[in-house]
Amino acid sequence: MNKKKLCKIFLSTLYLSAFTFGGGYVIVSLLKKKFVDELHWIDQQEMLDLVAIAQSAPGAIAVNGAVVVGYKLAGIPGILCAVAGAVIPPFVLLTVISFFYNSFKENLLIQAMLNGMKAGVGAVILSVVYDMGSDVVKEKDPMLLFLMAASFIAAYFYHVNVIFIILAAALAGICKTIVRKFRRGARL
Repeated sequence: MNKKKLCKIFLSTLYLSAFTFGGGYVIVSLLKKKFVDELHWIDQQEMLDLVAIAQSAPGAIAVNGAVVVGYKLAGIPGILCAVAGAVIPPFVLLTVISFFYNSFKENLLIQAMLNGMKAGVGAVILSVVYDMGSDVVKEKDPMLLFLMAASFIAAYFYHVNVIFIILAAALAGICKTIVRKFRRGARL
């Protein structure tokens, strides 16, 4: 295995994890920028597929994202390097914060900083939604457009649990694939 590549995977996920605030969905956009736009190790569509897998799996999306990207790039050693890089910064940060928790929770400067970061996190999440949504729109597939709109409406207006939305979308994708293969006469 190429040690340089493994080192780059580790350092990239370490850097991304160290500077990702606001939850796992923020790291999705940063993973795309790093591995698709900068390094060109993964193409756009494949990254969307990897993100879908990471979102569908149980657990933290940041770690799941590191697992699928690491595996895609370098197999099991890639997983180990990517996950180590993704886990070390939050582990260190949370360990330090736990020692000083009482001081942090009362500090107005810390509270103001965290409130200000909410706007930045919202912008990054919006960027992820735009990137993924624009790719669906570009495909001009009526079923995908319907699924995207229906998922948004179900989650936002009717507060349907995301798990049910993901399962319904996965089922629709499976059905579409089966129908397409059946029409072509191919076997499953």
